[in-house]
Amino acid sequence: MIKREISAKLQQVASQFPVVAVMGPRQSGKTTLVRHIFSGRRYISLEDLELRTFAQNDPKGFLQSYDGEVIFDEAQRVPELFSYLQTLVDERPQPGRFILTGSQNFLLHEKISQSLAGRVALLNLLPLSLAELKNAAWTLPSLEAVLFKGLYPRLYDTKIEPGDWYPSYIQTYVERDLRQMKNISNLSTFQRFLKLCAARSGQLLNLSSLANDCGITSSTVSSWLSILEASYIVLLLKPHYQNFNKRLVKSPKLYFYDTGLACSLLGIENAKQLATHYLKGGLFESLVIAELIKHRLNHGLTPNCYFWRDKLGHEIDCIIEPAGQLMPVEIKSGKTVAEDYFKEIKYWLELSGNKPEQAWVVYGGEERQKRTSGNVVGWKNISEIVA
Repeated sequence: MIKREISAKLQQVASQFPVVAVMGPRQSGKTTLVRHIFSGRRYISLEDLELRTFAQNDPKGFLQSYDGEVIFDEAQRVPELFSYLQTLVDERPQPGRFILTGSQNFLLHEKISQSLAGRVALLNLLPLSLAELKNAAWTLPSLEAVLFKGLYPRLYDTKIEPGDWYPSYIQTYVERDLRQMKNISNLSTFQRFLKLCAARSGQLLNLSSLANDCGITSSTVSSWLSILEASYIVLLLKPHYQNFNKRLVKSPKLYFYDTGLACSLLGIENAKQLATHYLKGGLFESLVIAELIKHRLNHGLTPNCYFWRDKLGHEIDCIIEPAGQLMPVEIKSGKTVAEDYFKEIKYWLELSGNKPEQAWVVYGGEERQKRTSGNVVGWKNISEIVA
């Protein structure tokens, strides 16, 4: 098993809270992680139809049958349990009593957020990070190969090819789960919507354009995007609020948490295609943004990433805000550092008054450089930015 960076935080909160919930997309490694960390506990999967029916029809009796230190996998399938969990942990608030996993954001369930407020520690586990692969002594191939393969653990545990795994993943998990969350009747329209989202990776979100291209209403686009967000498929990167006396865009930018999934939706069949693909830059941005967010989530912190763009078109791909500071990060998929990579950083530094020591360029090569305009780091060492 590849050691997950979130393990230390998971053990910590389990010693403090009576309920711990680990959320994340399907196949991100949640079950493997909690069963490894809490190996002595009873494991109950609520994907099991018989157990799920028992829990739904008689939640009190179900919890009495499985009292003690228990792992409930895919707990969002039975939200009826949570008001009863509240009663149990209030009677006996033993730290780490219940470990829950879920492939949807628990905070969207009103029963969960109300019943377990102040009693549950919420953690998010995304697919593998580049840092986790490096720590496991895994040799990273080319950038194009990583973008194409993505970072779901299953692809590193087995010899299965991305071209075989992702279509099944999309059909088995994404479409099924999302249709359960929303009563989506027209599957072909929803499939088209997913592909159109992938084709907009790294772009400003335009609800009207998506709606027109997909033949649905803007309100449906908003609804379906909220489902993709809750299921950890896409992320909407918000614009940074500080305007420096400039008019700023207010729309978020659309990214995929995993580039392998996006490549599959785009119909990319091998890593070589990415060398000249029109969306390589957007996919590389997705990889970098996701890596920065994974670092925060793996330490139990909320993401602190934004982007900055004014009405004149000046843009910083990512603004990180650690402890009240601002760190600009430009993301370039080219493999040779060019002086114009710092063009927007120089503009932003002049506006903000920040120092170039806190400015970064992440590029598709592997060298580290320290320049007068900022720092350069290769894609394999993204974690250096937040170290």
